Amino acid sequence: MPTSLITPVLLCGGSGTRLWPLSRKSYPKQFVPLVGEETLFQASAKRLSGGTDAIHFGAPVVLTNSDFRFIVTEQLQAVGIDPGAIMIEPEGRNTAPAILAAALQVAADDPEAIMLVAPSDHVVPDTAAFHAAVERGLTAVSEGMLMTFGITPTHPETAYGYLELTRQPDDVGTPIALATFVEKPASARAAELLEAGNYLWNAGIFMFRAGDMVAAFEAHAANMITPVKSALDDAKVDLGFLRLAPEPWAQADDISIDYAVMEHASNLAVVPFGAGWSDLGGWDAVWRESGPDANGVVAENGASAIDCENTLLRSESERMEIVGLGLKDIIAVAMNDAVLVAHMSKAQDVKQAVTVLKAKEAQQATMFPKDHRPWGWFESLVVGGRFQVKRILVHPGASLSLQSHVHRSEHWIVVEGTAKVTVDDEVKLLTENQSVYIPLGAVHRMENPGKVPMVLIEVQTGSYVGEDDIIRYEDVYARG
Repeated sequence: MPTSLITPVLLCGGSGTRLWPLSRKSYPKQFVPLVGEETLFQASAKRLSGGTDAIHFGAPVVLTNSDFRFIVTEQLQAVGIDPGAIMIEPEGRNTAPAILAAALQVAADDPEAIMLVAPSDHVVPDTAAFHAAVERGLTAVSEGMLMTFGITPTHPETAYGYLELTRQPDDVGTPIALATFVEKPASARAAELLEAGNYLWNAGIFMFRAGDMVAAFEAHAANMITPVKSALDDAKVDLGFLRLAPEPWAQADDISIDYAVMEHASNLAVVPFGAGWSDLGGWDAVWRESGPDANGVVAENGASAIDCENTLLRSESERMEIVGLGLKDIIAVAMNDAVLVAHMSKAQDVKQAVTVLKAKEAQQATMFPKDHRPWGWFESLVVGGRFQVKRILVHPGASLSLQSHVHRSEHWIVVEGTAKVTVDDEVKLLTENQSVYIPLGAVHRMENPGKVPMVLIEVQTGSYVGEDDIIRYEDVYARG
């Protein structure tokens, strides 16, 4: 049997509300190492690479937004994966336009090409079992079926949609025709679906030939073809990213692939998958996937549990210890700027915390403490009325824009690595414990010419220290 080439498509958006405070709009959960050392995005990309004797995954197509584009590139480089394309969505329009854009792009070269679309924030511990499931779906896909993957339920879950199969699955995961999609059920109904045996969790993972998906849109959501195709035809290449045209993209329906196409199509089949899966859709799922001890306790990073049961304790700050004493069924997650304490039964309601914080206009609602940029990241350590202290990390070979400020001066102190500093007409190298003063209005830039990360402490003083007080003269990342 010849090896089938599969083009992976990773969907990499997200609002970051269900795992607050660790996941936020500016840095959602797929970029965070929630389970293990790799991020969910990196683990997903590695899972959809390599292959077996029967399948080989090509370079992935990634769909994300402008804010995440450099994070995507950095995290793929860290695991040695070169993307085939990184498509930038001008705004989030749900999964249907994103999948259609990828299908149109791939079908233009080969309508017979097989594509596998997956969210980038799921946990699938057994990669070999997943590859075997993909193999089992190949024949039906080559015959024109649209394939989805259904997860064997382990408990009556109310946070997932379900797939009703036309018959009970067998022991080897043979593909089965799909009867219907089932919305997220109430708890009593979820128990009934679990008992019935022919209902699987909807994982939101799909496999199909590119031309078959385009044909499905033409049959069931034809109004989406023109705006998405126009957004693709008028796309601009920007630093290797493919920016979809914003005006036609905005005309595409904001709708999921299930509602737009899958619920109307008759050529659907399901590959049952029972080897372990989670979308980490709440802190209770993180607790389960993290391997609770005999008392049901997970205490990670700077966390200690004393006489606790069924509890998740997690500190994401190197400067903060969290201690649980006599807790039962509690989630406690601490960061530098925010702490969540919730009952385990309220795990699916954590997004309400984000709503409350947004109403208070608290930046913790959406902004991550570390502000990730193309060149590295920074975090605010102290903010006062007329000053701010930051820690800044610059990746090897990276540089900030050539810039100046209207309202503030700056003092830089190198604490790790070597910095190449430009101040007006002067260029100098600074090593650890050396510093430089940047007067108000001076044209300046910092670069890392070394092979290890460069870290410095920046002290800003002035009448205004906001991030928008910046005039850029040169920027290798083509920002405004």
